[in-house]
Amino acid sequence: MIPAILGKKVGMTQVYDEEGNIVPVTVIQAGPCTVIQVKRAEGADKYDAVQLGFQDVKPHRSTKPMIGHAGKAGTGPKRFVRELRLTEPADANAGDVVTVEAFSTGDVKFVDVVGVTKGRGFAGVMKRWGFGGQPASHGTERKHRSPGSIGSNSGQTGQGNAVKKGKRMAGHFGHDQRTTRNHRLVRVDADNALLLVKGSIPGPNGGFVVVRQAKTKRG
Repeated sequence: MIPAILGKKVGMTQVYDEEGNIVPVTVIQAGPCTVIQVKRAEGADKYDAVQLGFQDVKPHRSTKPMIGHAGKAGTGPKRFVRELRLTEPADANAGDVVTVEAFSTGDVKFVDVVGVTKGRGFAGVMKRWGFGGQPASHGTERKHRSPGSIGSNSGQTGQGNAVKKGKRMAGHFGHDQRTTRNHRLVRVDADNALLLVKGSIPGPNGGFVVVRQAKTKRG
């Protein structure tokens, strides 16, 4: 079994569990995914991995290298392709199809979800880092949301006059890869290729995600 699958975030809803409690869940359209390539430790690659592709894309919206790479597995180019490292050789071959039925056996109870957070563009320090801003009282003029002093040269000992790396300032906010761990797998809908996991996951509706068996919590 390949302990992971690619998918797309559909949105959030709520379902009832066996005890009648409401559980907030995220719906993920997972698979079917095509195995594009299998790498093995005893081969030229020197490590075990599998490449999965999700959602067909028209050839003119892909690239010639990707079209040729997918063609070796007997499939067309895919919109979302990821390589998954494995701890043991994969029991799959190029061209095989991975579906949500791999998660319906009951062995997988918790999953980790890898996604890209919502991009919020260029943001100031109050939105990006939660700064309190300047006083809103008399005397502060058009500087309420500014960061204030970023430090004098006395704090840069041995580093010259440059601002220290990692200083919390305004800049690009969001659109970062994030992993949320140990989501309880609430339901597997094999007929509609859906996974329902408890809680929220990174990214906007329609964003691509990787769902894998949880590494730190199994049962």
